[in-house]
Order: sequence, then structure tokens, then C-alpha cells
Amino acid sequence: MKAEIHPKYHTIKVMMTDGTEYVTRSTWGKEGDTLNLDIDSKSHPAWTGGTQQLLDRGGRVSRFQKKFSGFLKKD
Repeated sequence: MKAEIHPKYHTIKVMMTDGTEYVTRSTWGKEGDTLNLDIDSKSHPAWTGGTQQLLDRGGRVSRFQKKFSGFLKKD
């Protein structure tokens, strides 16, 4: 291994959106810094099962639904 090319790992504190915190090793910041998260697995819709929103620009979604309505058989 070459010397002085690898990042320096140190311990930091990670603060979740609900206020809980944990200590981990990272290359981010300096030793003892706190990383405050804006989005994490406790608040992001991808992990919490939030509703999906379709943005219909120019009627594309409605044209697609009209074109392929009845394509699959219903039970």
C-alpha cells in the first residue's frame, strides 16, 4: 500500500432527525464533529412508505392511462 493516499478515519457523532444519535467512524469532518441529518430512514418516504405523487406535465400520465386502460384483465 502506498503511504498517505488513504483517507483518515475518525469518530463522529450522527444526529438523526428524531434527535437520537450514534457514534460511527467516517472520513467526514474532524474528530468529534456532529453530522446533523436532514433526511434519514426514519423520515424519508422511501423507507416510511409515504405516498407516491405523480406529476402530470402536459397530460402525459392521463394520455398513458387512456391509451393503456383495459390492457390487463381485471380479476
